[in-house]
Amino acid sequence: MRILFIGDVVSSPGRDMVQQYLPQLKQKYRPNVTIINGENAAGGKGITEKIYRHFLEWGAQAITLGNHTWHHKDIFEFIDEAKYLVRPANFPDGNPGVGIVYLQVNAMEVAVISLQGRTFLPSIDCPFRKADELVGEAQKRTPFIFVDFHAEATSEKQAMGWYLDGRVSAVVGTHTHVQTADERLLAKGTAYITDVGMTGPYDGILGVEQEPVLKKFLTELPARFEVVKDGRNQLNGVMIDLDSKTGKATSIKRILINDDHPYFS
Repeated sequence: MRILFIGDVVSSPGRDMVQQYLPQLKQKYRPNVTIINGENAAGGKGITEKIYRHFLEWGAQAITLGNHTWHHKDIFEFIDEAKYLVRPANFPDGNPGVGIVYLQVNAMEVAVISLQGRTFLPSIDCPFRKADELVGEAQKRTPFIFVDFHAEATSEKQAMGWYLDGRVSAVVGTHTHVQTADERLLAKGTAYITDVGMTGPYDGILGVEQEPVLKKFLTELPARFEVVKDGRNQLNGVMIDLDSKTGKATSIKRILINDDHPYFS
């Protein structure tokens, strides 16, 4: 079993990179499942139904979200019918949508879980306790369990990785937009990386224009952040191989495409 995951797609530059490179990556690596984090896909915050459907048309089987899930109001009109859209499962009870989906891959299922951290983010329900609940549910159906942990603090992400080690196939971090070089197989067979990185502008600061960010750091005055629309772009992701019987990870490989790391098919 092979899973391709593409991190934090940011606005139209990120979508363009997905549309351009996803077919090539799928042809080269032949993943059984492709997952995209799309929580920044619409103008840098949130997702729309049109973009969700584009991701599916371009080859994704599931789209995970994060702290900007509710940024575009029209999501309330389609999320309950979008069966491959996964918002953080530890949003409080009463939130629409789901935090886990099951993907059919031939005779097997893959569970995709989205969770959101609480350190430096809104204090929603506990992601660790929600992980216990959903992982226990998923284990009754499949050994292939993938977790996108959308969190700010590296310590919270590492804690989740170790907490779920041996119980899930992979824990990948998203949200901070900078790919970390700590991909590894944990002691009990879970693939882990602190942050997969972002897919979108390469020359901005976390995807947005430099000047407003620099001004805010220099003056502490409010600033309006805009996504960089012109310039170089990047794609960040990971490829994870799983044992076909146990669901445990056998390898994890970072994918980085930008002008300093050009893609060779």
